[in-house]
Amino acid sequence: MKTWEKNYKLNKKVEKYTVGSDYFLDQKLLKYDCKASIAHVKMLNKLNILTKEECEKLQNALENIIQLDKKNLFKINPEDEDCHTAIENYLIKKLGDAGKKIHTARSRNDQVLTALRLYSKDEMKQVIKKVENLIKSISIFKEKYGNIILPGYTHMRKAMPSSITLWSDAFIESMHDNLDLMEIIYTYIDKSPLGTGAGYGLPLEVDRKFTANLLGFEKIQNKSLYVQNSRGKFESLILEGLSQIMMDLNKISSDIILFSMSEFGFFEISSEICTGSSIMPHKKNPDALEILRANYHKITSYQFQIKSVIGNLISGYNRDVQLTKEPIINGFNLIKESLDVMMLIFEHLSVNTKKCEKAMTDELFATKKVYDLVEAGVPFREAYRKISKN
Repeated sequence: MKTWEKNYKLNKKVEKYTVGSDYFLDQKLLKYDCKASIAHVKMLNKLNILTKEECEKLQNALENIIQLDKKNLFKINPEDEDCHTAIENYLIKKLGDAGKKIHTARSRNDQVLTALRLYSKDEMKQVIKKVENLIKSISIFKEKYGNIILPGYTHMRKAMPSSITLWSDAFIESMHDNLDLMEIIYTYIDKSPLGTGAGYGLPLEVDRKFTANLLGFEKIQNKSLYVQNSRGKFESLILEGLSQIMMDLNKISSDIILFSMSEFGFFEISSEICTGSSIMPHKKNPDALEILRANYHKITSYQFQIKSVIGNLISGYNRDVQLTKEPIINGFNLIKESLDVMMLIFEHLSVNTKKCEKAMTDELFATKKVYDLVEAGVPFREAYRKISKN
């Protein structure tokens, strides 16, 4: 039975269209909805809406759902619409009236937001950990090859001397900035929406700080209408953080693809992470790096999807925002997989010292020659012109 069901039947085509893939996506949110429901149950007990016995039974049943989900034994069906309905139906079937009481002082609107926030917080922690691990991988690569010099390029032409240390440190520093950004975004979303109903508060006094503390939120999101208006806004911000990480993975990929070409040969990629050609037997293609490079654009497209969906909506809940769930889930899945693959690539990446040294041709030292003259007292512009004639 649907939580909103009344004395009429919904057209089946409309039901299928409006549910979409929500029931499938909500499998990811199931345990978070259960955790939020446990906190809500404890709050209802504190308000004497639930008895101690009802509270304990509901908690045990919700914990059981979490365990069933771990074993892939709790499935959300299309007719359930979402995880909230599937959970409530299970509780009513198991516990009768106690299950019917659990939705007191709650809407599916603040319920889904709470589950999404808890999910996003956990996912962000995983992403942060993977970025830290990638920094370690790049640092190990730098320690091994850091003393090797190679050309630095501007406008895709030789410019000045560079080194593996400089190249590696550029991305290490950028990844530290990405971590700072992710921490800021984490703080931004670490606010509990639970207890705000459908966006206009509740005709019942609830203890929002109590549930926020139980769920590990730093703060509560104060204004009930802003809770609904923040849906999509917060997810877009998270995807901005993910896109900054992915932008770096894109640039690293482009560099390695270019510098591992036989025409350069600075970098060498192990055969085991390259694919082949169906027609050319000699080919060892950097497909993983090419997919990594392309996936930056997928991440930015997810952010654009969300911004497009929430644009022009009036304040309050609109069903449109259901479509913001898939891009954020896809974004987290994609960034974690991409970070894992990039770590693997650094483990199988080496530097060809001889080819790097051979590429260190005279023009790379032209700027140094200018400054040698400057140190000898020659005005910079005169020194520049003198060296440019050589």
